[in-house]
Amino acid sequence: MTYDSEILIVGGGLNGPALALALAQAGLSVTVIDALPRTDRDSDLFDGRSYALALGSTRLLSAIGIWPGLVHRGQPILEIVASDGRAGEGAAPFFLDFHHGEIEEGPMGHMIEDRYLRRAMLEALEAEPRITTLSGETVVAQETGPTGVTVTLASGRQLCARLLVGCDGRRSGTAQRAGIGRTGHDYGQTALVCAIAHERPHGGTAHQFFMPPGPLAILPLPGNRSSIVWSERHAQAAAIQALDDAAYLEMLRPRFGDFLGEIALEGARFTYPLSLSLANAFCAPRVALLGDAAHGVHPIAGQGLNLGLRDVGALAQVLVEAKRRGEDIGAIDVLERYQTWRRFDTTLMAAGTDTVNALFSNDNPLLRLGRDLGLGAVASLPALRRRFIREAAGLTGGLPRLMTGRPL
Repeated sequence: MTYDSEILIVGGGLNGPALALALAQAGLSVTVIDALPRTDRDSDLFDGRSYALALGSTRLLSAIGIWPGLVHRGQPILEIVASDGRAGEGAAPFFLDFHHGEIEEGPMGHMIEDRYLRRAMLEALEAEPRITTLSGETVVAQETGPTGVTVTLASGRQLCARLLVGCDGRRSGTAQRAGIGRTGHDYGQTALVCAIAHERPHGGTAHQFFMPPGPLAILPLPGNRSSIVWSERHAQAAAIQALDDAAYLEMLRPRFGDFLGEIALEGARFTYPLSLSLANAFCAPRVALLGDAAHGVHPIAGQGLNLGLRDVGALAQVLVEAKRRGEDIGAIDVLERYQTWRRFDTTLMAAGTDTVNALFSNDNPLLRLGRDLGLGAVASLPALRRRFIREAAGLTGGLPRLMTGRPL
């Protein structure tokens, strides 16, 4: 078989390009197949989308050369406050308060706007000679063999490689064509996503306010701005999203409170339904899955992209080490090392977010009392609180080398 490149990556969002850069910088040739045209990825306008990057994720981005040019665009997350309550009534007296000063490494993470991170990825891809990017192309078929995999594009073009990596989301065509099913359920919630400007400074504090219909996250952006991820039941969320901007803000204010003064919308408003979705396997012969193609969890802990970047670090390390040993990087025994590394971590995170959402997204008075006492108990135990802080910063578990800031 003649290979167009060693690895084909389907998906040009964020995880796919990050993996391509990590692999190419270690000497492998990569082709990224992106369904969106280049111009759709290249907007400089703020559309309201942002990401909470844990410290471990920014270390990976530093190791692949992305973060140094972005750090001035990011907002350090210096404190995380988690509280329970009802809209218009404020928070319960017991809450969690995690401060970055309780760990030695610095800020627990950074908020970064999508437009800056995406642009940095595009520019890095274009500057790397071992990466070929095909924009506006979709895969319609794939066929695996003993020595490689062949994909057919909608344009009729065929590409061959040793390995195919699906970074193509929860409805991954790569996974479906490989015969990999999914397990999960609908949360009955929809996330309303926007950005707001506010009168008072946020001090780098991220807030997670648990309410009966679902959690509200208030995440600090540079300046007097914050990113909002606001969960409501499907019908209520659809009704709120249909309102004009003024009415939308009137619905948000009693949930948000007045601690940051007057608020105003910035950028666009989005919604997306919330569900748990786990691939039944993270690999198949000549195929690997990562990011949302492998796992989709509740955004309650803001770990979606961070989990994907852990996948990037783990898969890149497994493949590069296999290549250096002279192994076939697409062989199933190589890919199962990646699956073994990542499957437990992602399942644990999925179960954890699933449990927390079920525990807090209700108005049962006994559960309310129990969870408020639980928050107070964790807040009073420094060792346990420090463990949670390190978890939020992405500094626990079997970290890939890139997530410690070291090159492959």
